[in-house]
Amino acid sequence: MTDLQQPLSRGPAEPCPPKAGKPRLRRWEASRYLLDRYGIEMAIATLAKLACLGGGPPFQKNGRVPLYPTDLLDEWAVARLGKVVRSTSEDGHA
Repeated sequence: MTDLQQPLSRGPAEPCPPKAGKPRLRRWEASRYLLDRYGIEMAIATLAKLACLGGGPPFQKNGRVPLYPTDLLDEWAVARLGKVVRSTSEDGHA
């Protein structure tokens, strides 16, 4: 078989990355957005748990689907990260 006749190998199914400029993201997209933009690793299940308990990023619902506005994700991530410090003595925690 030539290269053109070989079947395409498919790896594990992975969701497509969120589109740039999308105003609201589904939960899996919000998880990836926080990691890509802020380096905050937040599992999809953790976002779901925080949606029930509180303390997570604000969201809206479209029927049963939670949607996270990107501007509110940005505000939540910045607040979660805290201020930039040069040493551990600056942040008030030893």
